[in-house]
Formats: sequence, structure tokens, C-alpha cells
Amino acid sequence: MGIVFIKIIVSLFFSIVTLYAQVKPKDILLIHSYHRGYKWSDDISKVFENRFEKHGDAYLTTVYMDTKQVATPLYFDRLFDLYDEKFKGRGFDLVVAVDNNALEFVMRYHEHLFKDLPVVFLGINNFDEAMIYENNMRSFTTGVVEKIDIKKNIDLILKIHPDLKKLMIINDRSRTGYAMKRDIFKVLPEYKDRFKFEYIDNMSIKNIKEKVRNLPHNTVILWVLLFKDKAGKFFTHKESLRQIREVTNRPIYGLWDFYLGEGIVGGILTSATAQAYSAIKMVNKILKGANPRKIPILKKSPNKYMFDYSELEKYNIHIPDDINIYKEINKPFSFYDEYKHLVWSVIAILTIISFILVLLIINVNRRKKGELALTNQLKFLAVLIDAMPNPINYKNLNGQYIGCNKAFADLLGKTKEEVLGKSVFDFFPKEWAKNQRDKDMELLRKKATDTFEMTLHLSNGTSRVMTYNKTVYTNIDGKIGGIVTVMDDITERNQQKQFLIQQSKLAEMGEMVGAIAHQWNEPLVELSAIIQDMEFSYSQGEMDKNIMRGFVNESMVQIQYMSQTHKDFRNFLKPSNKKVLFCAKKALDEVLEIIGKQVFYAHIKLSLTCKDDIVPVFGYENEFKQVLLNIINNAKTKITSTKKGKNISIHVESKKDEAFIKISDDAGAIESNIIDFIFDPYFTTKKNGTGLGLYMAKVIIEDKMNGKLSVYNYFDSVSFNILVPSKEE
Repeated sequence: MGIVFIKIIVSLFFSIVTLYAQVKPKDILLIHSYHRGYKWSDDISKVFENRFEKHGDAYLTTVYMDTKQVATPLYFDRLFDLYDEKFKGRGFDLVVAVDNNALEFVMRYHEHLFKDLPVVFLGINNFDEAMIYENNMRSFTTGVVEKIDIKKNIDLILKIHPDLKKLMIINDRSRTGYAMKRDIFKVLPEYKDRFKFEYIDNMSIKNIKEKVRNLPHNTVILWVLLFKDKAGKFFTHKESLRQIREVTNRPIYGLWDFYLGEGIVGGILTSATAQAYSAIKMVNKILKGANPRKIPILKKSPNKYMFDYSELEKYNIHIPDDINIYKEINKPFSFYDEYKHLVWSVIAILTIISFILVLLIINVNRRKKGELALTNQLKFLAVLIDAMPNPINYKNLNGQYIGCNKAFADLLGKTKEEVLGKSVFDFFPKEWAKNQRDKDMELLRKKATDTFEMTLHLSNGTSRVMTYNKTVYTNIDGKIGGIVTVMDDITERNQQKQFLIQQSKLAEMGEMVGAIAHQWNEPLVELSAIIQDMEFSYSQGEMDKNIMRGFVNESMVQIQYMSQTHKDFRNFLKPSNKKVLFCAKKALDEVLEIIGKQVFYAHIKLSLTCKDDIVPVFGYENEFKQVLLNIINNAKTKITSTKKGKNISIHVESKKDEAFIKISDDAGAIESNIIDFIFDPYFTTKKNGTGLGLYMAKVIIEDKMNGKLSVYNYFDSVSFNILVPSKEE
């Protein structure tokens, strides 16, 4: 138990130590080359202090080498002794070196003072990366290069002062001053034809003041540095510039931002704060574990356009239009300038709100107009649907009627209000209603449409033959809403069609009577001969019981034949009541029994080929026979009247779920200008024709039997093709 407790205590201790190590603030050493009070150094310190005081994740220790006053090797050695004693026992996590002297000091004493510590530098002039590698410091070091852009500043001066004749450059002979002199003299040859220049770096402040006191109007001063004059007098960055600014009558441009506000107009200035912000980004990465070697050295100095409003106003200088991003100090307070982004944001927001309001007003007006138009359209549709003679209703998913027209309500003998909310079970017998509901559910499941014919038995005891057209409809959200049903009362139409069929049959009666005459001619001759034989046998005394039975049997054969012919004729005239399954070849044989003799006596060769023994057809048998009889009769009549052909051929076969019958004759093609009209009602080319035969044939095959009847010419022949279902649909 005690061992377990000790393990828990040890584990807790290490957890606390680990957590402390993770949250322990880092210790950063900031080494400045120059002194406190030097604006460049102070601006950098301010950025670092604000960053780490705000986040509280690091301690910042700042030291100043004061190398503007002294920068001898002996001085560096004494600084080493001082820092060695001062930092003894301090466990810094990172060193920041500001400006060249600080970086050189850190590299020289890195092994002794800052062993293995990462170093971030900034403000380095005339940077040579080889210096880092020669001191084996690249593994520990990264930073931000300070590069004064002399050329861009001279170009800016020329852009503002296009009549420039002379550029006076003021510098000192400090280490930074010499570095700047090298950069300046590299650039000046490019402008030798544009202006003259005077370079001053070895004069006392007194002589310089005399030099700049009354300069010509086309002269401009470029201020570099002046911390120490020829007389050995030291100045702060403010003191030297202010003395010159007080006596000169010409604008002064600078290279560093710490001179801004002290007398320079401005320029593309090297910014201490921009250098510091870039360096802090690198510091943050290293503190989070990044390798300094893998952080690229920022060799492009983050310089910025900066101007002093008071100096611009004094010399009536305007910032060039092509400079869009710049900083301007000492400008009188302007709400717009101070809160430009806010003003434009408010304007943008107000513009957007106004635009939205306009759009909303337009949209509201459109919606009002749309709603009015929709209301009018709905009223119109309601009137239109009510005016339609076809019964129309629509049901929801539960099978309840949610709408109907007047025709449907009248069909049920109800008002529209009495129909709404009810179902098919409320108006029709339960079994019939259940069957319809099951079909509706299947239709909803398939999201399909359905068309069928059905006899509707109404509550008043009457019945109507209706064609139903049902389709599934969807709501605006895409979900299924229910079923729309459009009904068509075809009771009278069917009766009329049946009347026309019978009328067509009656029109064929002349041919039928002639056919029966031909059919009965032979049996009548036979019966006449039998009677004469009976008389002769009787007169000769040869008549006995057996001979009489023979005469009777022969007579009965002829009489039965005549009776069958009469029966076939009567069946032909009788309409079929319902669809049945029958054989196409058998139907053809029965038709040929009626008309075959006429065809034979007209000297027409009729051939019948049947590819299959049984060719089933599902439909109305007698009406189908009427179609065959009509087409064969037409072919016979055409052959006998035109004297062109002598053949009628009939081909019968089964094709998948259909029966195919082809009836052809060789009595010449149908004229092209009438072939498209031969199925029209009352169209005929016969002298005394009714024009109903082929029309009714088309109605029977296509409307009643759901088949297809077509005609086409093939050279001098005509073929009628019939396709009808061979099984129940």
C-alpha cells in the first residue's frame, strides 16, 4: 500500500514538473547596439515590450551597448567581462541582436556567453550571409536585414521635384555612415545627367548650417545621419537635424523613420517598428520549437512610404498619385482620415442596406403582383376546371379527395363541398373501392401514370363506361403529394362506335348476301338433283327404305351446309361483348368460308400462309373478322374493277406478344395523294361506297384492341399490316 502511494506521489510530481516546464515563461535577451533614448532603439524596444507584456509568455531583458559613443575592440572585451558576470546563472532561451555591433558581439562571444542559444537579428546594414556561415552560426541564427533603398528615395525626390538641379547629401563618418556612403555612391552615377550633387560628411555643424542657409529653390537635401561632426561634437538624432531644419529654406528628405516628425518631409523610410514586427514573428516560431536554420533570413527590408504633413504643407508638396499606401503624421484631425475604414464601412453597409431595401421593395412589389397574378390564375384555373366536362379529382397520400371539379361532383350526385375530405370508400362499394385504393398505392410507389377503361357503377343505379387517366403529382418541395385523376365518359362514344361498326357490317351485307348466294348455289343444285332422282326412282318402282334413307342423308348434308352458312352470317352481324382469346387462323378460315366462293368465281388466286399452327389473338373476335372481311373484300373489288391483278396473299404469324397479319394484293399501288386519307371516316373511292369500312377497321384494331393497322405500297402491290395483342394485357 505504501509503495503504491509513493508511486502516485512520484507520478504526480513529474506531471507537475512537466506542466510547469510547458507553461514556464521563456527568457529573452534583447541586445541593442546603441543607447536608450535613441529613437530607433526605443521604437524596437517598445514593440518587443508590448508583445511580451501583452501575452505574458516570456521575460524580456534589455541591454544597451552604447556604440554610438564608443565601439573599440577593448570596449567590446570589457562588455564581454561585464555581461559574463551579469548573466552568470541566467538561462536565456533566445538572444535578439539589434543592429550590426550587437550581432558582431553575439557572434564573437556566442560560444562563451550564449552557447547553443538561437539568435534573431534585425537592423543589419550591408548584410553578408557569408559572415554567418564563417562563424558557424547559421544553425542558430536568422533575422531581418536593414537595407536602405537609396535609388527609390532619389526617384521619389525627382518625382516630387522634377526641376531638381542639385541634391545635397548630409552624412557622418560613423560605421553606419560609411556603409551608407558606399551604397549612395553606387547609385549616384545613374543620375549624373539629371542633377548635380554635393556630399557632406566632414564638416562641423556650424559650417553645415552656413552651407544650407540660402540654397537655390531647385535644391533638395537628403539627410542620412549626423551623430558626430568634424569637430567631434556628439548629437542626438533630434539635435543635429533640428539645427539644420531651423536655418535651411529647402525641404529635407530622410532614410529612417526616427527622423520623421523632427524636420524631414519623408521618403521610403526604413522603419524600426516594421523591422521589430518581422523579427518578432521569427522569435515566436523559434519559441514554439522551430529550427532557426529553417526560417529564411528576410533580406528584403520592410521599408514604407512615410510623410510629415506639416513639412508637406510648408513646402506645398503633394504626395504623388501613384503612391496609394503610405503613413502621414502631424496631419490635423480629420474624422474621415482618422476613421476612414469606419466611414467607408458605414457607407458600404448603408449602401448595402439601401440596396437590400430597394431589392426588398422591388421583391415585395413583385410578390404582390405575383400573388395577385397567382390568385387570378388560381381563380381562372378553378373556373376552367369547373367548366371542363371531364370529371377531375385529386387525392392526397391518404386517398382523401382534396379537390375536384363540378363535373366529378355531379357524377357522384354531390356538391364539391360534400366530396372534399371523403374517400372512394364513401361513394362506391367496399370491394371495388379497395381494389382502386390498392391500384393507387401501387401507382404512388412507382411514381408512374396509368390509363385504363372501366365501367363505373353509380349510386343511382346507372353505369357509365369511363376512361381513367391517373398520374402522381409532387409538391413544391419535391415530395409526392398524391394522385390526379382525369376521367372521360366514353359511354355514348362506345355506343356510337358500336353503331358505326354495325353500320359498317350492314354496308358489307350486299357482299355477304352475294357470298351466301354463291354458298347456297351448289347445295340447291344438289338438292334439285336429289329430288329428281327420288321422283325417277319412285316412277320406276325402285324406291325402297334404304334408297329413301340415302336420299335423305344426301339432302341433310346439303341442308346442314346451308344452315352453317346462315349461322356464320348471323354470327358476323352479332357484336362481341368482351375481349376473348381466339386463333387468328381460325378466324381467317371462317371469313374465307363466307367470301371464298366469290373470290374463286372472280378468278382470283387467294393464298394463305401461316407460319405457326396457332396464332393467338386477344380481342373482339367478330369485329376482328369484320376487319379481315373488309380488307379482303376491298382487294377483291379492286382486282375485279381494275383488271390489273389476280392475286391476294395472306400471311399470319406470331411475334413475341403480338399476332401479325399481312393482306396483300397486286392490283396496283394506292395513289400517293390519297394513301394518307384512306382511314378517314366517309372517305371512299368507290362509286357507291360509304367510307366507313377502313375507318371502322382502324377503330376496331387500334382503339378497341390496342393494336396497329397500317398500309403501304410496294411497287404495284398494296399491303395492309395488322398487329394485335396475343395475350391479355
